Amino acid sequence: MEITNLSPQSNNLPKKAPLLSIHIILIVVALAIAFGFWMSRLQSSPQNNLFSSDKNIISIENIDDANEIEIGKIYGNNGKIYKDSATGIIQKGSINGVGTHILKREGGDSQNVSLTSSSVDLDLFIDRKVEIQGETNASDKTSWLVDVGMVTVLQ
Repeated sequence: MEITNLSPQSNNLPKKAPLLSIHIILIVVALAIAFGFWMSRLQSSPQNNLFSSDKNIISIENIDDANEIEIGKIYGNNGKIYKDSATGIIQKGSINGVGTHILKREGGDSQNVSLTSSSVDLDLFIDRKVEIQGETNASDKTSWLVDVGMVTVLQ
């Protein structure tokens, strides 16, 4: 009579695949990252600057005189969010013939910004310290050219 060997041999047993292979884990992680990225794009985030959406933006069309401008108020186009901002004193003039106004900033002439605006009358803010927000435009004659969309009067 022959006695069978009861100890299992590793060569004869079928290999079992783990329940969660490394490939499945990597796919799930990649999908979670992609889902989180796209969800963050759908939700609006509050801005931490003076142009946050909860403040009332005054249309510049309602202002006729520079004496009506109030400190702390935001003037301009409230239909758009601008990504570029700078703080300084607005003066009439241009840099190398570019722009209608200049934003004088701390740090000397190299820090000045050429300004234009299609939505704000910059003449109302001459000699006032302001924070402007707008869109940077390309120029080969000035270091920074901004089309101003909103102005907050600081002083």
